[in-house]
Amino acid sequence: MSAPLIVLVGPMGVGKSTVGQLLAERLGTGYRDTDEDIVTAQGRAIAEIFVDEGEAAFRALEKKAVRTALAEHEGVLALGGGAILDADTRALLAGQRVVYLSMDVEEAVKRTGLNAARPLLAVNPRKQWRELMEARRHLYEEVATAVVATDGRTPEEVTQAALDAVELTLSPGGRPQDPRPEDAVVSDVTRIEIGGTAGSDPYEVLVGRQLLGELGGLIGTKAKRVAVIHPEALAETGDALRADLAEQGYEAIAIQVPNAEEAKTAEVAAYCWKALGQSGFTRTDVIVGVGGGASTDLAGFVAATWLRGVRWIAVPTTVLAMVDAAVGGKTGINTAEGKNLVGSFHPPAGVLCDLAALDSLPVNDYVSGLAEVIKAGFIADPAILDLIESDPQAARTPAGPHTAELIVRSIKVKAEVVSSDLKEAGLREILNYGHTLGHAIEKNERYKWRHGAAVSVGMHFAAELGRLAGRLDDATADRHRAILEAVGLPLHYRYDQWPKLVENMKVDKKSRGDLLRFIVLDGLAKPTVLEGPDPAVLLAAYGEVGE
Repeated sequence: MSAPLIVLVGPMGVGKSTVGQLLAERLGTGYRDTDEDIVTAQGRAIAEIFVDEGEAAFRALEKKAVRTALAEHEGVLALGGGAILDADTRALLAGQRVVYLSMDVEEAVKRTGLNAARPLLAVNPRKQWRELMEARRHLYEEVATAVVATDGRTPEEVTQAALDAVELTLSPGGRPQDPRPEDAVVSDVTRIEIGGTAGSDPYEVLVGRQLLGELGGLIGTKAKRVAVIHPEALAETGDALRADLAEQGYEAIAIQVPNAEEAKTAEVAAYCWKALGQSGFTRTDVIVGVGGGASTDLAGFVAATWLRGVRWIAVPTTVLAMVDAAVGGKTGINTAEGKNLVGSFHPPAGVLCDLAALDSLPVNDYVSGLAEVIKAGFIADPAILDLIESDPQAARTPAGPHTAELIVRSIKVKAEVVSSDLKEAGLREILNYGHTLGHAIEKNERYKWRHGAAVSVGMHFAAELGRLAGRLDDATADRHRAILEAVGLPLHYRYDQWPKLVENMKVDKKSRGDLLRFIVLDGLAKPTVLEGPDPAVLLAAYGEVGE
């Protein structure tokens, strides 16, 4: 019977995978992970096993996987966070070279973030982490030959500390393999600054994973109360954030609102105002808006209007909200007459785009958000289009290789525009590419269509309008159809609805008097305004869209 060279134990997210692979590389041996063994054998994620069969069933599978790996593997072996709960497993570890990788509660929350794949941290991660550690710390210490703290250390530093602790000699090795993102000891975070204009303060948009730990810093020490506004669909996430903020000492409340566009009404805003009033919300307190674009639009509008403006933080959980709605300070609600006709420019104090939130997003919602990404590509950054065209199917999923880059690039496009034009006095109008007809379709469908789907049809229309107006070349116009269709976005809408759409467009925010205004392209990444086009040209362009 063989024995592993080193066995790594410790809580989820501590970095066992990253450090394990580094150790194996530097020791010239193999790496194995019992969680990966279970996923491979079962053909499904661990979170699915928890949901489908319960924790007891998973622990039985884990016990068997650990026994097998301890008997077969001679290199570096990492065990799942709860493997040491089993007494037989702890007995098998007796006499082994076991390294316990530890971290404190605050660091744990930063690393695990909003990732729904952590089945034991679904609600109130800080409290649940503390409870987990109180139950498990003595067991980790019981089986450990050495304890290595990971707080404030890079993966390489943790690796060296582990080697020093067990006094192993290194073999020459090459570069380590890339770590799994969910177990990385350090998380890559992109920080995009939005410049302050018109008396507003600059703020940052953070894009990465495990960003929950940044929220307290954005809220700051002056706030006594925090209100978390969230849609019904994210009830668990909203309550988790509320409980987590309460653990940090804030008087935190959760305000649940309807899903999607149903939240963006005067009645729902009044409901939020009532909740703020009843909780004694003051000008130094903070609102946190969690969810998709409708939720962040509403949260920002409530923040803009309560006491003539309080600070707010956006935590967008959809592609659409990350690249568009939560960035730029546009807030608003809908009325029977149109979309976003009542609103305010009220920039957030910060935006946390935790990519882990996209992992469980339904595919239609994810793809809908790509419309705003593609828009950014056509009006300003063609590299976005190149990335999507290189593998359209991969672009349809958060697991695609370019997800983070697509979102970062799209945010940077909007950041550059809104930093110079907060209140849509000029340049910012280019962000409305595809939106004039898109908003008209949304209103006509009583907001039952996804925003991205309507904007996709609107961009197809804008491309045809630009072509017929003599502004846009055929190749770029045709490229609209190809890329939108490739990712599964719609190109067409009902032809017989054109008269209603024209009436809807007349009350669009971009109209001037009775003059319709459209953003079109003079060429790739060359947006411009087309004002008062000939009605015959408009109808001809819609003829390419209608069906």
